[in-house]
Amino acid sequence: MNKMKTAIWLFLLSALMASPQAMARQTYSLNLDQPLPPVRRGHLDLGGESVTGERVAVNNQYIELNGRPWIPVVGEIHFARYPAEYWDEAIRKMKAGGINLIATYVFWNMHERTEGEFDWSGDRNLRRFLELCAANDVRAIVRMGPFSHGEVRNGGIPDWIYGRPLEIRSNDPGYLFYADRLYGEIARQMRELLFKDGGPVIGVQLENEYQHSAAPWEWTYPGAPRELTVADRDVDVTHIQITAGGPENKFADEGRDHMATLKRLARAHGIDVPIYTATGWGNAAIVTDGSIPVTAGYAYPFWAPPEPSDFYLFKDIRLNPDYPPVSYDAALYPSIPAELGAGISLTYGRRTTVRPESLAPLIVRTLGSGANGIGYYMYHGGSTPVIDGHYFNEQAGGLPRINYDYQAPIGEFGEMRLHHRELKLLHLLLANWGDRLAPMPPILPETNAAIAPDDVDTLRWAARTDGRSGFVFLHNFQDHVDNHDLTGLRLELHNGEDDPITFPREGSFGLRGDASGILPFNLDLGGLTLRTATAQPLTALRHGSETHYVFTTVQGMKPELVFAGEHRFDTDDDSVASRGDGVTVVAGGEQHPFRFRSGDRHFLVVPRKLALTLVHADEKRLVFADADGFPAPEGLELRSIGRPSIDLRAYPETAVSELRVSRGTVEPQPAGEGGMSAWRVEFDKLQPAVTVRRVGSRRLVVSASDDKLRADDLWLRLPYVGDRVAAFLGGELVADHFYFGQPWDIGLRKFADRLVEEDLVFVFHPLSPDATYLGDLPASVQTELAEGGSPLLRIENPVAQPEYRTRVTFRD
Repeated sequence: MNKMKTAIWLFLLSALMASPQAMARQTYSLNLDQPLPPVRRGHLDLGGESVTGERVAVNNQYIELNGRPWIPVVGEIHFARYPAEYWDEAIRKMKAGGINLIATYVFWNMHERTEGEFDWSGDRNLRRFLELCAANDVRAIVRMGPFSHGEVRNGGIPDWIYGRPLEIRSNDPGYLFYADRLYGEIARQMRELLFKDGGPVIGVQLENEYQHSAAPWEWTYPGAPRELTVADRDVDVTHIQITAGGPENKFADEGRDHMATLKRLARAHGIDVPIYTATGWGNAAIVTDGSIPVTAGYAYPFWAPPEPSDFYLFKDIRLNPDYPPVSYDAALYPSIPAELGAGISLTYGRRTTVRPESLAPLIVRTLGSGANGIGYYMYHGGSTPVIDGHYFNEQAGGLPRINYDYQAPIGEFGEMRLHHRELKLLHLLLANWGDRLAPMPPILPETNAAIAPDDVDTLRWAARTDGRSGFVFLHNFQDHVDNHDLTGLRLELHNGEDDPITFPREGSFGLRGDASGILPFNLDLGGLTLRTATAQPLTALRHGSETHYVFTTVQGMKPELVFAGEHRFDTDDDSVASRGDGVTVVAGGEQHPFRFRSGDRHFLVVPRKLALTLVHADEKRLVFADADGFPAPEGLELRSIGRPSIDLRAYPETAVSELRVSRGTVEPQPAGEGGMSAWRVEFDKLQPAVTVRRVGSRRLVVSASDDKLRADDLWLRLPYVGDRVAAFLGGELVADHFYFGQPWDIGLRKFADRLVEEDLVFVFHPLSPDATYLGDLPASVQTELAEGGSPLLRIENPVAQPEYRTRVTFRD
């Protein structure tokens, strides 16, 4: 009897101990058995065919390229804001990140500074930039204006227009004369480079944020009210920046007519492309039935108070675009974002920081909500030129005079940042499975409707499916709040079958704070049906008769792949396969790569930390390195800042029999986990020929006269706390930086010729206790400033780091 009582008490105790976990488990359900929306074709004046036989079509849900659904991944770079000698390299870096369509502005005021005289030379050579896009097999979309914005002086409108007797951005004949002449000049630059000619220009954007936003005229005086670059009739409906809501537009018909007029002008000059776009947010006018109304999303805007946004909440983004209301019938067009804020400008009054970790969850949410394109503003930062002694950044908006780094995935001086590496993983998925994803509409869980932006306890997720197969999109991120780990999660998808599709197969999973992922279900992989995976598809390789399917882990999830049917897999790297109940489950650890195979079908799961070092992916191989990498004319270019060695691995190990480098020495290393071959490249250690001296309390003088700067880069890190710093050569401002809590990293190669003869002088300014942007700065700086009660300037010792680079070629 005592034994029975003891057993009962032990049972009750174990139940009580287990109950918190059981109670904490949250099961989220979704019914996939829903009708698919019809695809409507032929109603849009878009699409076309090239002389090479390529075809583009646009329906109400997605773009088709050569008869297959296509998801464009658009990255913005402004050719006039980057040195022409480095354009080719910049394009190759963007391509390495998975960008397949480059967007660029034509800033009218940089090309027609004097009325009737157009300048397309040097860094303003649009034609040369587009030729380099073609040479690198990357398509382009040209944002032609006439109005651009882009935080440029007058939004790109020339100063001399201000004094002309006309209404800008309207069908005023005087304005249309100048707009028509501009389009004619752009057409000459793009001659034989359009898609129809077999060229890279697949599309153009007409105007920008028309009847929604404008730039301030620089024709103003201190203390005067802002005057906007709009026609008088549109003043009441115009914002300074992107905004939701707004008054009714009484002149919407005139707006649509003006946009249609611009398209007619473009076509009259031979600018006949398959894709015309128009910014469609916030009631902006578009070319009805003749343009794609592209969308935007800025979670960290400098023009609005810092507060949680709704850009991380799943919804049907095609039917309910961000920044509502819109001026068009959303059901007629695909959802193609053009300006997802991959960074943000700093202004004198705001020092907004975009967390690099915020971008991947934003893209997961946007794709999971039904978008069939991704567009980043900016993907590559730059420096706004000083031309004829004039600054072209928007001074009336408080921008730096030159800096347009934008905290972008690739920075002002070409540095490749964390979000470049994180976004690449999503872009690879789209490159391999985007044609399957595009026709799948989003399906939203009922729980989504109740989630507020500051709710960090409820899982954010959605699915896209054709009714049987598809992808689950989920993330655990919200801007402007602290995100914590979620545990005890379980997903159930119901599609009319007896057994639901579950993630994971048994038990529950976790999702780290800030993490995100895309999980497949019922995905066909070479004849095997992947029923579910708690790992994100990365890419598929074809090596001889073998196919290699590669996945990456999602932070907080134990990776498992569940296949329909009971199969025999050969496992490696401590992976475990089990069969039963009509499925085969293969599981491994989250921290180490693991492999398994069935015949010629190979599978590799790599931990996220390793995946973020991926520098090259083609049809045959993957290359991982602890350095930056991008394609070279022959092989792969690798660059390491400050570290005189590079470790790299290639998968599969049979894909590379020999590796050669243009610089340094290379030695094979012992093969590690994951079936990868390994090498180390070592360089002779360089000592930067840099001297630094202080002049007074606010100036640093840097001398760097090493001739190697002409071929290689030298990076200078300036750690400081203050208001701003400006860099001068020969008394001329060449770069500037607003403090926002991070050091300033400067690549010196663009100044190499002048540094041989001149010193680089940095002038710092202290941080004031009553600065308007203090709330944007780190809490420690705010505390230090408050306790000190006086202006704060702390200049630490600069750090100079050489860049080691080599070109790697592989032999199969």
